[in-house]
Amino acid sequence: MFLAWKEIKHAKTRFSLIIGVMVLVSYLVFFLVGLAYGLAQDNRTSVDKWDADGIILTDESNTNINMSMLPKGAINEVVADEAAVIGIAPNVVNKKGISGDDAKIDTTFFGIEADQFLMPEVIEGEAFQNDDEVVADISLKEEEGIELGDVLQLAGSDKEVTVVGFTEDARFSVAPVLYTTVSSYQEVRFEQIDESDEGRVSAIVVRDNGDSIADVDTGSADLKIYSIADYISEIPGYTAQVLTFGLMIGFLIVIAAVVIGIFIYVLTMQKTSMFGVMKAQGISSGYIAKSVVIQTFLLAAMGVGIGLLLTGATAMVLPAAVPYQTNLNFLGIIAALLVIMAMVGGAFSVRAVVKIDPLKAIG
Repeated sequence: MFLAWKEIKHAKTRFSLIIGVMVLVSYLVFFLVGLAYGLAQDNRTSVDKWDADGIILTDESNTNINMSMLPKGAINEVVADEAAVIGIAPNVVNKKGISGDDAKIDTTFFGIEADQFLMPEVIEGEAFQNDDEVVADISLKEEEGIELGDVLQLAGSDKEVTVVGFTEDARFSVAPVLYTTVSSYQEVRFEQIDESDEGRVSAIVVRDNGDSIADVDTGSADLKIYSIADYISEIPGYTAQVLTFGLMIGFLIVIAAVVIGIFIYVLTMQKTSMFGVMKAQGISSGYIAKSVVIQTFLLAAMGVGIGLLLTGATAMVLPAAVPYQTNLNFLGIIAALLVIMAMVGGAFSVRAVVKIDPLKAIG
């Protein structure tokens, strides 16, 4: 430890460059992981918010909720601990009185019953009480400047809705969610309201304390139940996006680790003559190897640690529109991998150190 730290303090410039490379590589990896994770979460946060076990869709919909249509009364035939209807309709809105392309906002309407478990927790304002009132995702306030009481005009119709509350973590397919009544959803989707049991909704979401959602009786052969995990994986574009970013980040981690390992190896090999002198003075190969490993760990830990700090500082100043989210588990695993790979590069160096002939090294 003493020898490793003493050399770092002596050759500050050389080791600062090595640490700088570690910082830049780790910062790039951490930042891309945050962006990939945030973008993936923007597809599913509203679904995670349900805290449900399964979702019932029509068999013909092929797990695409936008293509699923079933009678609202079908919920009466479902046998589960808890069940809730939901209607989903994408739409474009703009704040009343403001026009132009920049004012248009892509959103998704969730038609739900206020007394069922899909009702989100309101963090500002109040829950909707009447038709044409909505509880919006907080991102509409942070990114678009929408405030409580604002009236939103729907594209392609004269329908208007009023924002009465805000909730958090409510995005679906990257778009912010507007929670409203089933009647309002039907008017958005079908331009008419059907209060009867034959009124159409998109799906039935269930919670069941049984061992398997397969035990849930959908009440109809035309309806099929899927686990929430299976449903999320079938959200259009979600799986492809996760796999793409996952492979990209995976390759980046491997390449970064190899580069770091090579830097450490070259750095060690440059000190061959010095190690030869140390061996000639009677210092054991084990002691030298231990110093190389400790030095590699210190360099990697400092570089990765500074990279983590820079990532955290960047996350604090990013605008709300950037889909960045921090996952401490991911960052911890990747940080450990980078340090371990640097240590592997140092281990290869150790093998070379052990084989050094003092007479040849000194020349």
